[in-house]
Parts: sequence; structure tokens; C-alpha cells
Amino acid sequence: MTPDFFQGKLVKLTGIREEDTDMILRWGEDADYLRNVDTDIALPFQRSRIEQEGAPNPNEVYFRLRTVADDELIGFVAIHSIEWNNGAGKLAIGLGEARNRSKGYGTDALHLILRYAFHELNLNRVGLNVIEYNPGAIRAYEKAGFRLEGREREAVRRDGRRYDLIIMGILYEEWLAAQEKN
Repeated sequence: MTPDFFQGKLVKLTGIREEDTDMILRWGEDADYLRNVDTDIALPFQRSRIEQEGAPNPNEVYFRLRTVADDELIGFVAIHSIEWNNGAGKLAIGLGEARNRSKGYGTDALHLILRYAFHELNLNRVGLNVIEYNPGAIRAYEKAGFRLEGREREAVRRDGRRYDLIIMGILYEEWLAAQEKN
């Protein structure tokens, strides 16, 4: 039986829906969300930027995350910066509202997107960057099989302090071995 690439136990990967924009604009007003999802300057999202997300890009796959139980929009996940010749891409994930974090949604989404990246996109490597002050995300990535590959020392400045940017990655064979154990 072919696995469902788009639905896990708790979340499903969906396309963009017109009604998503207002919810995502609210997420863009949450400083914690902005400071964990990106290293860029924290600014509220612009409607035009949100409406451009998911535009056709041959080097990116982008999904919205919705709950299986009630189809509620809770976040996004993407494989971006895909280098097809090298079989490599980078992961980005975000859960919009604090009430949806630490409930297993991110873990389920990671499982889905990695299966999609390795089986559907035929990638060999998925990497990511995470700021050192986000231990919950780091634990989730390690639980999914990502390994520490290095760090960019003091690459992020927030509130007058410097933080390392942690570089993590997972290879297809590592992911496959972890799947066989489960």
C-alpha cells in the first residue's frame, strides 16, 4: 500500500486557500512566532507577501498545515532552496499560534514532509537552520532524525544579545534506518 504523503495522524499537508490570509496575517503580529521562524527582522506580514506564498517555484514545495480533526489552519511547511542536481533541499516549518505548539503537530508534520522529500522529490539530503534559543524545535528536529552539522557562531542578534545559528541535516539513508526501527 502506498503511504499517504499528505495526511498524518494529526496534521495534513494542503495547498493554499484564499481564506488563509487573515489567519496568517495574525501570526505575523506574534513576535515569538516571527523570532523563531526566521532570522530576519521581525515585521508584521504584508497581505501581498502572504498572497505570493506558494507561487510556482521549481526549487520549492510549499504546504499549509491543517489539523486532521477539524481542518484548522495551524502552520506551514516547505522544502525550499532545492538543488536538484545535488538532491538537496532546506526545510522550513512554522506553527502559527502558541496554543498549537507542543501538541505533536510539528513532529507529525516533520514525518510527513521528510517522507515527501525522500520518496516523492527523491532528495538525498534535507537541511535546516535553527536559532539556538529555540530548544523545543531542536528537540523536535533531533527526534525526527536530524543531526547537528555545525553552527554559525553569533550569527543572530536579538535584544542586544548574539545567538548561534545551528545547522542540522538528515540524509535519506539515516531517515530510512530510523523508519525501519519504528
